[in-house]
Amino acid sequence: MAANTQCRGTRYRTTRLRLRKHFAAGSSMAFCGVWDDRAVSDARGGAAEAVESHVRAFFKGHPVEVVDFDLGPERREAVADLHVLVVAPGPRSDSWAYVTAGCWAETEKGGQGLEFVMTAPARDQRFIELMAMIAYYHCGGHRLDLEHSMPIGEPWVPGSTCDHLLISLPYLHGPGLEHCPLPDGHVRILWTLPVTAAEIDFRRSRGHEALERRLDAAGIIPTDPFRSSAV
Repeated sequence: MAANTQCRGTRYRTTRLRLRKHFAAGSSMAFCGVWDDRAVSDARGGAAEAVESHVRAFFKGHPVEVVDFDLGPERREAVADLHVLVVAPGPRSDSWAYVTAGCWAETEKGGQGLEFVMTAPARDQRFIELMAMIAYYHCGGHRLDLEHSMPIGEPWVPGSTCDHLLISLPYLHGPGLEHCPLPDGHVRILWTLPVTAAEIDFRRSRGHEALERRLDAAGIIPTDPFRSSAV
């Protein structure tokens, strides 16, 4: 991605404070039930398509590209059928969104499972590869969830001080994107927010909510790879 990319996007504080009560209201959408083996198999076969339809409906008016991603022979078994949905800017957002489709099928329990979204300033292969990394990390045994984090192992983009991902509610988009219903289950789409090592250290000592408040106070623009650390 070119270093002179102009980063636009809503500030973290504005959307987080406005949407917290809506997320709380949406938390009751969890599915409870008992599945037989055939129902699970059928659901897995259609979950990626359901996620794609959900994303297209939520981002109506945005071009959406489906990228099939092969993790390679040594990692393919962890996420056998991985797609990355690349959502261009449009009526809902002036930033790009990248959404996994395939994690739910590999990790669901009782119909419950996760996919992940990242918001970025441009369309770049780097972000597609990061979404594949997140999918493998999650499905390969680490099992990410809300308020977790994961190391990227290098800057989000060259020159960025963000080198970790914080798993959070998708504040930039709201519960309308977060909750994707299935016929007999539910996909929850969580946000992978790039953060700095110093912010992760702060979270370890003070907690997730304290870090979110610090990001609020700093008024970060989440799509800016070159933002200053909030701590």
